[in-house]
Amino acid sequence: MGIKKTSKEDILKHSIGLFKINGYYNTSMANVANACGLLKGSIYYHFKNKEEIGLESLKYIHKYFKEHIYKIAYQDNLSSKNKIKLFVKKIDDYFLHSEGGCLLGNLALEVSSENVLFKNEIREYFTNWEKALTHILKDNYSTTKAIELSKEHVALTQGEIMMMNLYNSSDNYLKVGKKIIALLE
Repeated sequence: MGIKKTSKEDILKHSIGLFKINGYYNTSMANVANACGLLKGSIYYHFKNKEEIGLESLKYIHKYFKEHIYKIAYQDNLSSKNKIKLFVKKIDDYFLHSEGGCLLGNLALEVSSENVLFKNEIREYFTNWEKALTHILKDNYSTTKAIELSKEHVALTQGEIMMMNLYNSSDNYLKVGKKIIALLE
């Protein structure tokens, strides 16, 4: 059998899926290697340990959100109403096609009290989400009210992601996006 080559990004993508479905503690390096079609030792070429894979997985998703979702809030060529609609659509596209829910939300509950590096990355992800929403909403609301609404929306979204996975229904999850869009109509 030939040696299979894989990239660091491929390992991260497989790891993210495993962490979301199985949890961080229930995912081993052997699980990651198996999902990638590699021998366990091959993973160590790219990562020194599971903690590094976990942290890099969090950073990978955070980077995706910054580049594809959060940046929408700062596009001067869009109205606030169009920004919020596109913002919600992109978040929906991500979470409705992502088995296992939100990795950052899941790991916030599972490991952030024990791992300060994970906690800091997760906190920055949610803070950036709130800041992006606040930036959109402050055209129509005071800064204080925009911050309050942003925090509420992020919390509602995360709660409904959990409920969507628990009940296998996106009905209530989709209502959260409609609620934030309605704030600008």
